[in-house]
Amino acid sequence: MIPVKVNKISYHSKSKSYAIVLKEIEGKRCMPVIIGSFEAQSIALAIEEIQTPRPLTHDLICDFISAVDVSLKAIKIYSLNEGVYFAKIIIISEHMGEKTIDARPSDAIAVALRMHTPILVSKKVFDKVSVEEKLLFQENERKKIKKDPLPELKREMELAIEKEEYELAAELRDKINNLEV
Repeated sequence: MIPVKVNKISYHSKSKSYAIVLKEIEGKRCMPVIIGSFEAQSIALAIEEIQTPRPLTHDLICDFISAVDVSLKAIKIYSLNEGVYFAKIIIISEHMGEKTIDARPSDAIAVALRMHTPILVSKKVFDKVSVEEKLLFQENERKKIKKDPLPELKREMELAIEKEEYELAAELRDKINNLEV
């Protein structure tokens, strides 16, 4: 298992969700995990150690673990199947021994951050999906540098009007309006 830390949370526009970037503690590789907005917010609150007036679901889980005299040993992201990661929460107690609980990686990470517990990823999964940190962020920078599509779209719309292709012109107009907002 490879120990990782949360390196970054960012909005993932393609899926209209968030990506959490896990970075190996002793290395330069990262792996992105797509998560929902609620989980992203919960993870961000845990990273910033912000206390909410009432416990959120992940706080409740942590309070429950503490109240029943159990320790959170680690969380493990152990499998990847058809783009879906699988994780488990490992708890341990004197009376029950070690128990494994199935969890979504985003929930497991939110709990681990609150309880300052190791986050581990199987070597097989990490080797399959990880990239060097500099490559991951270079790709993001390249996407930001892309040229402005508006002039090209406007030119295509003018050509469509000249050719009396009004349906195409209307579609292009709508794309232009969406980009100009």
